[in-house]
Amino acid sequence: MVSDVFGEVGIAATYGLVGLVLMALGFVLVDVLTPGNLREQVWTERNKNAAILLATNLIGVGIIVATAIAASHGDWAEGLLSTAAYGILGLVLMGVSFIVIDAFTPGKLGALLVQGEPHPAVYVNGASHLAVSAIVAVAIF
Repeated sequence: MVSDVFGEVGIAATYGLVGLVLMALGFVLVDVLTPGNLREQVWTERNKNAAILLATNLIGVGIIVATAIAASHGDWAEGLLSTAAYGILGLVLMGVSFIVIDAFTPGKLGALLVQGEPHPAVYVNGASHLAVSAIVAVAIF
């Protein structure tokens, strides 16, 4: 019984590590798509636009990871692989959605989203991140 608990904790820890790696990749994606240093934008300059964009990305990754884990049906190795694969797919699609929105809107989206003043475009892009994540999550089942 105790060994079962430790085994389950180990499984949860590996899923957690995969999720953390995917969230770190999401951070890098947002940092690459927007000008300037994202860490400085969010933590030093307290840029709400950058924080909203990053937060929606991280929530989206969490949705995908949680869904992939739930869909694994106890198959640990397959679950880890599918979690990583669907997480990367979600990040790629979030990046593509950013590029598509940028192509169809005036100005450079990345520059708008890191302005100090609140900009409505951050909500559009954040909604896109969440919608892409929901689509990927539903596709898992």
